[in-house]
Amino acid sequence: MKSGVRLYKALVAVAFMAGAMGAGAQVLVTREGVAVTIDDLQVGMQRKTGDAAASPYARPEAVKITASNMLVRRVLAQEALEAGLDKNPAVQAALAQARDRVLSDAKLAQLDEANKPAASLVESYARTVYNANPKRFEAPEQVRVRHVLIRKDTEKAKGKAEALLESLKGGADFEAVAKAQSEDKGSGARGGDLGLFARGRMVKPFEDVAFALQTPGQLSDVVETQFGFHVIQLLEKKPAGPRSFEEVKAALLRETEAALVNEGRNKEQERILSSAQFDDSAIEAFSKSQR
Repeated sequence: MKSGVRLYKALVAVAFMAGAMGAGAQVLVTREGVAVTIDDLQVGMQRKTGDAAASPYARPEAVKITASNMLVRRVLAQEALEAGLDKNPAVQAALAQARDRVLSDAKLAQLDEANKPAASLVESYARTVYNANPKRFEAPEQVRVRHVLIRKDTEKAKGKAEALLESLKGGADFEAVAKAQSEDKGSGARGGDLGLFARGRMVKPFEDVAFALQTPGQLSDVVETQFGFHVIQLLEKKPAGPRSFEEVKAALLRETEAALVNEGRNKEQERILSSAQFDDSAIEAFSKSQR
């Protein structure tokens, strides 16, 4: 334990020195020789998201808040060392566990990279999974529709919806009408398009009418729901059936690669635990003390 604490204190000291000097990176905030740099934020971001491209720091305010919090933590940690708080047994145990987490995470990252399979193997494995589990990739019946909504609290709402329906039957462009007059502003900006959906996604009166439409371009009568009065147009109808490999390929490749990498982690865990010696009496005694 003592050697681990000494190493951790050495790492902390190096971190303070790097913070004080900026480690060659742009310094964001400093206080009496303690600094927080761009590198500090990037390391923290990767630890949280695993993806340096998905930056939470697109706004200067977010950068300033995070840098401020890091500086406060760094200064408090330095003051804790100066006050000798690292000699407290509970703190020593927590420091050792924090060190273990950082180093083991680094080792796991190295292990995952080493176990990362070739793209050709991943695709081959994914195709095997796809062919062996056809029912898993069954898609329910789906429809794609667009609609115009007139909300119930609109004056003469039903009459307005009926007038829009007559206009559409007369040849008015549905997309243009939805953009100009639909009170569902989200779908209205897309010309009323709600995309493909299966049963259970929409309120029942709307869903029943949408799935009853048969021919692309077909218009519904005015449909009343809790949201108001709708006119629906069918754009596409997909019967239930298996999704093609290409439709599920991207998700299946991600799943397959993760499974193969995790298999490597499991083997490493088995290697370590195969020679581990458990003290069952100590485990039982500790468990009893917690009841």
